[in-house]
Amino acid sequence: MLWPFNHFRKPRLAPRGTIEAIYGMIVTQAREPLFYRDLGVPDTVNGRFDLLLMHLWLVLRRLKAVAGGKELSQALFDHFCNDMDDNLRELGVSDLKVPKKMQAFGEAFYGRTAAYDMALTEGSEALAQALCKNVLNGENIDKAHRLAAYAAAVMAALDRQDEAALISGTVKFPSPEQADAQQ
Repeated sequence: MLWPFNHFRKPRLAPRGTIEAIYGMIVTQAREPLFYRDLGVPDTVNGRFDLLLMHLWLVLRRLKAVAGGKELSQALFDHFCNDMDDNLRELGVSDLKVPKKMQAFGEAFYGRTAAYDMALTEGSEALAQALCKNVLNGENIDKAHRLAAYAAAVMAALDRQDEAALISGTVKFPSPEQADAQQ
C-alpha cells in the first residue's frame, strides 16, 4: 500500500533523478493541451489534478510488474505527495489547512485508483463511466469513451515498454490523437 506519511521510514533506494524523470514524464503528459481542448477535461485545478492522477495510476499500475517496482512506486507516490504539498503552499494555503488538503488528495487518489482498477475488471464501458465521473465531472460520456480508449492505449504502450526505459523515465506516452484514431 502506498502511504503518504513516510517521514519516519528509511530513505528510499530509488535515485531521486529517476523519480523526478518519471514524475516529470507524467506531469508533461497530463499538461497536453489536447486533453483540455478536445477531450473535455476541465482546464481547472481540479481537472488538471484528476488528469495527473489518471496518468499516475497508469504508470503505477505498470510498475507493479517491474523488479523493484514496489519501492519505485512508493518513491513516486511520495514525490507526488511532496509536489502536491508544495503546490498548496505556493497557492497560499495556510500551514494549518495543508494537512487536511493532503488528506483529501490521498482520499481522492485511493478512491479514483480503486474505481479505475475495478473498472478494468468490468470492461471498457465501466472505465469510461469511471473516467466520466472522476475526470469529466459526470458530463459527456462520448468524450469519456475517448479518454478510456486513450487509457487503454497507454496501458498497452506501457506494457510493451522495456523496463529500463520505464524506470528511467524515458518512456513516451502515446498521443491522445493516436489513441483517438485507433478507436
